[in-house]
Amino acid sequence: MRDQMSSFDIARMALDINALAGARCRKMYQPHYEQVVLRLNPKVIAKCDLVIVRGQRVYFSQRDRPMPTHPPQFAMLLRKHLSNARLMGAKQLGFDRIIVLEFDTKDGRRDLVIEMFRNGNVILLDQDGIIIQPLTHVTYETRTIKRGEAYVAPPEPMDPRTWTELELQAVLQESDRDLVHTLAGKMSLGSAYAHTLCVLAGLEPTQSAAEIQGVGELYQVFQKMIEQIGDSGATAMVGELFEPSTNLVEHDAQMEEHCLEVGPVQLSDDALSMEFESLSQAIDAWKGGYDSNALARREAEKLAEVTAPGQSDSEEEKLARREDQQAAAVGKLTAKGAKQQDVGKSIQANWAHVESLLNQMTQSIEEIGWDETRSAIKKIDWIVSADPAARTIQAKLPDESGEPGQTVELQIDQTVHQNAQRYFDKGRKDKQRAEGAKSALADTQKRQKKVDKTRGKDEAAGRVSTIKRTKKFWFERNRWTMLSSGQLLVGGRDAKGNDQLVKKHLSPADLYFHADLHGAPSCTLKLKEGFEEDPNPNPLLPEGVPSLRLTQSLEISEHPEDALPGAAQMAVCWSRAWGSGGAAATAFHARQGQVSKTTESGESLGRGAFVVRGNRHWYKDLGMEITLGMVAINGIPLPIVGTHDVISDICQRWIRLTPGTEKKEQVATRIAKATGLLQDDVLSALPPGNLSLGENQGILD
Repeated sequence: MRDQMSSFDIARMALDINALAGARCRKMYQPHYEQVVLRLNPKVIAKCDLVIVRGQRVYFSQRDRPMPTHPPQFAMLLRKHLSNARLMGAKQLGFDRIIVLEFDTKDGRRDLVIEMFRNGNVILLDQDGIIIQPLTHVTYETRTIKRGEAYVAPPEPMDPRTWTELELQAVLQESDRDLVHTLAGKMSLGSAYAHTLCVLAGLEPTQSAAEIQGVGELYQVFQKMIEQIGDSGATAMVGELFEPSTNLVEHDAQMEEHCLEVGPVQLSDDALSMEFESLSQAIDAWKGGYDSNALARREAEKLAEVTAPGQSDSEEEKLARREDQQAAAVGKLTAKGAKQQDVGKSIQANWAHVESLLNQMTQSIEEIGWDETRSAIKKIDWIVSADPAARTIQAKLPDESGEPGQTVELQIDQTVHQNAQRYFDKGRKDKQRAEGAKSALADTQKRQKKVDKTRGKDEAAGRVSTIKRTKKFWFERNRWTMLSSGQLLVGGRDAKGNDQLVKKHLSPADLYFHADLHGAPSCTLKLKEGFEEDPNPNPLLPEGVPSLRLTQSLEISEHPEDALPGAAQMAVCWSRAWGSGGAAATAFHARQGQVSKTTESGESLGRGAFVVRGNRHWYKDLGMEITLGMVAINGIPLPIVGTHDVISDICQRWIRLTPGTEKKEQVATRIAKATGLLQDDVLSALPPGNLSLGENQGILD
């Protein structure tokens, strides 16, 4: 399965893009670091996206594709320069895998260079060909892709479309490789088209290119392939024919399983194939499903980078690494010390030889100087080199047979005894350092035993091992819970949190929950974001701690009615109603379009406050009770609070909490000691106000 478009594909795609010349460029997105999307508004068809997967493919698509709420920097720069720009055309540079898109903007001409070789790149140029910004800065041997530099294209490969039959024959005669590799490399065809060309011309792909005598048939087949580039349509080679599903997800899976190759020309006469109206349609059918999920893949990658099990830096892992390093240091220093002392003994054993070399060097330097002496010692087998700055020589000691053997460094201003003593001193210091390393190793091993003993006690008591993190999940800045449907409900902790939740995280598909109390938190119920069972649970978790994984693609199309009362109850428990002494309260939910910062004339809203207009769905007599349980999310042990039905269903260990008189700091300390969870995480999960502990299962046993 080919990963990159060939020069043939690029040539056809340039024609397809030219067909939409005059289209307006509306928005630019970057759902993944590997992908740039230009949303175009052509005159002849409905709006479409030009999808650029760097280093791999460029094609048009009309799929729905989620985009990031906050565009990356490169996407914002493209919007600055190309918003409402008119696409003037596209061209392929020679027969290279480079497309240049020309745009007419309010500030003049702008070019977008799409390089499809190696790791690929997307480069924005001004009217003078100066790089405004590349997607990736990179330096090659002959050019630099960097902001402010003039764009220099790589050396153009030979364009086989302009060759004569004699020129093709000459290229083959000069090659020392087989036919298919020669065609793929010298003609820039790529392996798939080179193999097809051999087969259609009736030639053996593996035979030597230089042995080909007549290239007439090969040349004619190649010319026909060039003609097909200018035609419309495309084909997809498949391993077996199948009945395309009407369900888009199932159809994408079918294409991913059965499709072997797509291209603007027929790749084989006897292969099974599917016909498409354009190359873009063929690529979109093959790779479009994968590319349209780019945002979800990037979000999952971010979570995996931060929280994947096995990437934690636990104390056991640190001590194990330290023990290995110290044990290696002990052996290395002991061996080094012994070696240094052996050198000192060898110098003493060859006293006369060493003294002779030192005397000769001293005399030569006094008579002819360092430069002449360094030239003279090249002819002497016993001296390797000399360093005038350090006044040292690298000399050889005789071996058992009297021939030049071991090399040692000698100070010419020192006696034989002083040179030997210098090595003895180095050896003694290395052995002293080895003794220090042994002492440190013993301390580490002692600490390791203590940690192992503590871990054994924690495992016996069911306590989790804390994992230090440099980052947290985005929702941990707020109050959060999980509903029976697996959906994520997030509530603000303060006015700033309320503003951020509504402005950044409340999408049209989500619901807005709020307790019927002044100052209550704004809560966002996500439709597609939530939790599912983790197929790769953290193996270090004790028994009874379920493993969940954060996902942005829950398989629900609308908010389940039976889950909504639970969201309303949590909105109430997170409000001041918890500490007011009441037993029940009221909450409501509304749609995103009903929530606004716009007030009536003469009125104003403070930070974190919103106006809700229109009909609301009310929930009355909601009880003041939550349950705290233990879960692992993406391998990270965390406390989770929610309604009792939800938490007791997913967690084997839980405790019920109601408003009371016990300070929540004291409760957090008790729970943290009993479970191994971080005290700050437990305190952050508890509701505002004092607590009373109720029914308990496996938490404070």
